[in-house]
Amino acid sequence: MNAAPADQIRLLDVQALDVRLQQLAHKRRSLPEHAEIEALGKDLTQLRDLLVAAQTEESDCAREQTKAEQDVDQVRQRAARDQQRLDSGAVTSPKDLSSLQHEIASLAKRQGDLEEVVLEVMERRESAQARVAELTERVSSVQAKTDDATARRDAAFQEIDAEAASVTKEREVVAGSVPADLLKLYDRLRTQGGGIGAAKLYARTCQGCRQELAITELSEIRAAAPDTVVRCENCARILVRTSESGL
Repeated sequence: MNAAPADQIRLLDVQALDVRLQQLAHKRRSLPEHAEIEALGKDLTQLRDLLVAAQTEESDCAREQTKAEQDVDQVRQRAARDQQRLDSGAVTSPKDLSSLQHEIASLAKRQGDLEEVVLEVMERRESAQARVAELTERVSSVQAKTDDATARRDAAFQEIDAEAASVTKEREVVAGSVPADLLKLYDRLRTQGGGIGAAKLYARTCQGCRQELAITELSEIRAAAPDTVVRCENCARILVRTSESGL
């Protein structure tokens, strides 16, 4: 393949722009905010799970407390009715009086036991409420950190994407001045060569693979016409000759 030396040199400009686009893409993927957001997301998920568990416990305790208080109220009402019967004098039979007094005493003990249950449930509920409050605050804190990291990441995205768009436009202009067949070869080699399709021959060294060319290869390149598109024998990339090639 033949191409004017100026076109080959412009190919290096295209390569430089492609390298910059690769760098920007890598920078976008490697922003520290990515790892930060991922770590915060894991923390947030764990905290939210703990919060749901604490809220469930608090809700269960609330229902248990309501039930225990209802039990206490029922025993209290029954004891009040029995006491009212006792105080009214309506029960005159010694046996019935004894039975009623025994029931009132039993209800008093039952009420005391149930009130102990209520207190124990209330303590557990208060503990669960405190846990809910603590976890709610921690979730809010981590969410705020996540929002901040996300905002910083998005701001970096915007800056990187703006530069990438500018470089892409510049590449379109420069690539448009390169012969189509030369550009096609370059693009194919760039895909195969890890993003590098053309490299400068500098001081007898290919800047693509960083290998110094053999004497026989240098002799062949030196003898080639200026418009001949030469390739590196080691990496197969297009070698662009300049005044610094050491030929």
